[in-house]
Amino acid sequence: MPIRLIMTGVVLAVAAAAWPAWAWADFTARVVTVHEGDRFTIYHDGRKETIYLKDIDCPELKQPFGKQARRVAAAYVGNRDVVIRALKQDRQGRKIAEVLLVDGRNIAHELLNEGLAWSRPQSSDGQGLKDMEDLARAAHKGLWADPNPVPPWKWNAAKNAGRKFSN
Repeated sequence: MPIRLIMTGVVLAVAAAAWPAWAWADFTARVVTVHEGDRFTIYHDGRKETIYLKDIDCPELKQPFGKQARRVAAAYVGNRDVVIRALKQDRQGRKIAEVLLVDGRNIAHELLNEGLAWSRPQSSDGQGLKDMEDLARAAHKGLWADPNPVPPWKWNAAKNAGRKFSN
C-alpha cells in the first residue's frame, strides 16, 4: 500500500511539473492579428501564439457571415490588450481559451449575441451558450437571418467531400 501512495505522489508531482504554467493562470496579452472570428494571434511574454475561442465556432471566411464575424471580432479585440483565461490545448493540438476584454466581457459571448457564431455542442458552459445562440436565432441576427445557415464543421466536411451548399 505505501508503495502505491508513493508512486501516485510521484506521478502527480511529475504531471504538475510538466503542465505548462500558462494553463493555470489568467494573463494579459495583445491581439496582433484576427484571422477569423474565433481565431487570433496574441503576443505575450515575447512570443506570438495562435489561439481559438473556447466553446464557439464562427463561420469560415469563405462562408456567409465569415468576413463579418472577423470584422466584428477585430472591432472588439484588434490591436488591444485582452485577458486570456483557461488556456489549454484541445485534442487537435490547438490552443483554446476564453478571451475577455479588460471590462470583463467575453468575446465568445459577444459573437454569439450578435448571431455570428454557433455554440459548440460539447461546450463546458453548454446551456448558457446555447441560450445566447437561441436568442440570436429567434431575433434573426447575423447568420440567423439565413433560413438554413450551415455550421462550419458541416461546411468543411462537405467541402472536403466535394459537395457545395447553396448559401
